[in-house]
Amino acid sequence: MAAVGGKLAGKVCIVTGATRGIGKGIALQLGEAGATVYITGRTLVAAKDDEVGGSLTDTARQIKERGGKCIPVQCDHTKDEEIQQLFDKVKREQDGQLDILVNNAYNAVKAINDNMNVPFWEHPMDMWDTVNNVGLRNHYLCTAHAARMMVPRKRGLIVNISSFAGLTYFFNVPYGIGKEACDRMVADCAVELKKHNVAMISLWPGPVMTEQVTYYLSQNKLDVVGGINIKETFDDAESIEYPGKAVVCLGSDPNIMKKTGRIQLTADLGYEYGFKDIDGREKVSLRNLKHSMMISPKTRWIGRLTPGFIYIPKWLLALTGNKF
Repeated sequence: MAAVGGKLAGKVCIVTGATRGIGKGIALQLGEAGATVYITGRTLVAAKDDEVGGSLTDTARQIKERGGKCIPVQCDHTKDEEIQQLFDKVKREQDGQLDILVNNAYNAVKAINDNMNVPFWEHPMDMWDTVNNVGLRNHYLCTAHAARMMVPRKRGLIVNISSFAGLTYFFNVPYGIGKEACDRMVADCAVELKKHNVAMISLWPGPVMTEQVTYYLSQNKLDVVGGINIKETFDDAESIEYPGKAVVCLGSDPNIMKKTGRIQLTADLGYEYGFKDIDGREKVSLRNLKHSMMISPKTRWIGRLTPGFIYIPKWLLALTGNKF
């Protein structure tokens, strides 16, 4: 499959944390769309005893099989000097060009799962750093490095991978704080980047069937969180490549500055840009009232009576996070 002449031909992208999961899916789609994709992660080659699998080598191979160009960079996103080296490498090899940065690297899935339904005061004292060092601080550092490349060229797109946990409690306290901070980072950075024609967006995928989720579900390690049955939530989950399709459309949108500083839901973008998941199915937005009511057992009876065409306005959704 040739990627020459794709939507993003000639574009240079960085996707952090692309050995597996959402990052891998985004990298696959960017490569297939014709971009040169730098991918990062700690694992160059997966260990044989890794139940979940995934590596830079594997992602790079799949991108190349689709006709894309991929440059894997082994990078520990807890180390500032390695982050600096990543951006120096891209700047040197691409003559200062960087068109899209996707801040996706995350290091807390196992820690969150191991402490599911445990109150924050009983967590290990390093839980905050485990969740929010790579998942938040690193996003800010990468954003600053990317801005130094994009601002002089007066174009670029930065995407933070976030979730609806930035609006309401989910998983645990550090997780929700980190996601809301990711969203606020986008809003505030966009204020300063807008005059330089650089867009920044927070992307909220729905439930995504990642390799780790698949493994934990198979081991019955995902249970009920905040009254929500996690297994049922993933019955109609997005593939790892669905958020990637969203990023491709955002990265090729000539009117992207109209979206800067705002939260974008993957399914909403699917409706707007007209793309479906890799299995051909259209995904349901988190703003769909029936869908939202069916998530929790407490409101499921309401969901069964709710028409499927009603959507929660974004302004009303935002009010649910208002604490005044």
